[in-house]
Amino acid sequence: MSSKVRLEAPVRKGDGIGKATGKSGWKGFLGLVSFSTILPLNIHTSIQEMARFTWMWPIIGGFIGILVGVVAWVVTGALHLPQLLSAALIYSFAIIITGLHHLDGLIDFSDGLMAHGDPERRIEIMRDQRIGTGGLSALLMVSLITVTSLSAFPVTLLVPIVVVAEIAAKLGLITCATFSRPSGEGTGTYFIENMNPGLLGVSIFISLLIGYFTAQLTGVIGIVGGFIMGLLIVILARQKFRYTTGDVLGASNELSRMSSIMLMVIFLSIGGL
Repeated sequence: MSSKVRLEAPVRKGDGIGKATGKSGWKGFLGLVSFSTILPLNIHTSIQEMARFTWMWPIIGGFIGILVGVVAWVVTGALHLPQLLSAALIYSFAIIITGLHHLDGLIDFSDGLMAHGDPERRIEIMRDQRIGTGGLSALLMVSLITVTSLSAFPVTLLVPIVVVAEIAAKLGLITCATFSRPSGEGTGTYFIENMNPGLLGVSIFISLLIGYFTAQLTGVIGIVGGFIMGLLIVILARQKFRYTTGDVLGASNELSRMSSIMLMVIFLSIGGL
């Protein structure tokens, strides 16, 4: 996880629920921006304050998408690099700007998913610092699918596509959080406790609106792709782990980005507008 956000209070289950107001509230929002990126904002806040803005994570995803879009414009429009190389650089920046911790979650989640045994044993393996075959395979598959999907878009569409994809990634994450059972341990519990179907509905509406104005119907399809993947991760987590941890939420971010981009490619390939 990002280490730039200084937590002013110890993490205890249940402290994350409440209303953020005033200066403290905006500090929490900026803290979530810092938590989500490697930007040197140096925000002094608590996990409780940040978690109250969980429903706004797709908006932060849009901000991240704009940064990724700038890179997309530079490598394709200014440098005119080959498209496959451009796609690899765009994806690399997308995972680096978020501090790689979502990718770490994908690896750990996949190791636990592929393990044998009861949910407790799977969670134990998921928390193991070593990388197993499941994690390595998931890393390769998600990276390959994401990069090759990005390389399939017309260059003129890459900037809006990556903006939509980062919004969808965060929407998938909070969708997973909304319908999950918190483990009671770690920071993931706070994000889960601060989501409910009503807040998710607001986030979906905002995400669809931004997606449509960014890439029209293609953008809407991309947002839906992130939402669907978030639901699928919840189902898997309930079956295999019973509870959702921070690693599961991180995996939902990476997989939702991938599914968003892939669905937009499919939509365009069958004649979408």
